Amino acid sequence: MSSSMHPRSERPATRQPVLLLAEYSTTSHVVHAAEKVRDAGYSHWDTHTPFPIHGMDSAMGLKDSRIGWIVLVMGVLGLATGLSMYLYMNEFNYPIVVGGKPPGALPAAVPVYFELTVLFSAFGAVFGMLHLNRLPRHNHPIFESDRFRAASDDKFFVSIEACDPKFNLESTRNLLESTHPSAVELIEEKEAHSCSH
Repeated sequence: MSSSMHPRSERPATRQPVLLLAEYSTTSHVVHAAEKVRDAGYSHWDTHTPFPIHGMDSAMGLKDSRIGWIVLVMGVLGLATGLSMYLYMNEFNYPIVVGGKPPGALPAAVPVYFELTVLFSAFGAVFGMLHLNRLPRHNHPIFESDRFRAASDDKFFVSIEACDPKFNLESTRNLLESTHPSAVELIEEKEAHSCSH
């Protein structure tokens, strides 16, 4: 019989560890867990809670958001755009005296400056937030966990990604278990997952 008549048995795809997910029942437990993960030196990890928790930023060791600087730069850019447009149009492109005001009179253009400053700032806030949060992202391996559905209800989670330089399956699991979670779950995927931070 020819080999073509016997279909080659396919090897099952090996699944790669993507992240460890620890579940907690109270805010104090998840804050304590975040402090331990922070102190252990992990860099690719996150907390997932159904509502904001006071003190979580410091527990995670997060720095101030860069969004304020993005909004400031975009606001100044909007002001400069309005100023340059107004001066060019009224001084050079089409100079005309309206209501006795000389061409390029700055007080008459205050609404233009204000609106462009607000417009550019709003664009900076929205698109800056999307960029810093790596959005849009339509799927994440963490959604493979049925347990994670409670993250929008009444449970709290800490996840550590396998692409973290300090990630070791055994030691990372031991670290999470030392924080007394309700459960620790390993999430695996067929394809390699790139870190989101």
